[in-house]
Amino acid sequence: MQTSGTSRSMIKPGLEVHIVLKGDQRTGKLTRGIVKDILTNSPQHPHGIKVRLQDGAVGRVKEILS
Repeated sequence: MQTSGTSRSMIKPGLEVHIVLKGDQRTGKLTRGIVKDILTNSPQHPHGIKVRLQDGAVGRVKEILS
């Protein structure tokens, strides 16, 4: 099951997600990782909630993986 990452309430540290890094926004290349920190404060964001992964990568969540 895959869910979009536009709602902050759906995202918790420890979840496996696909994010788009700032440098990959044009290509849409996805990076897979585990959420460490949630960086977006608002409850919704149309382009995805910004997170930091455990490996230090920062980007917007495009998919939440189960």
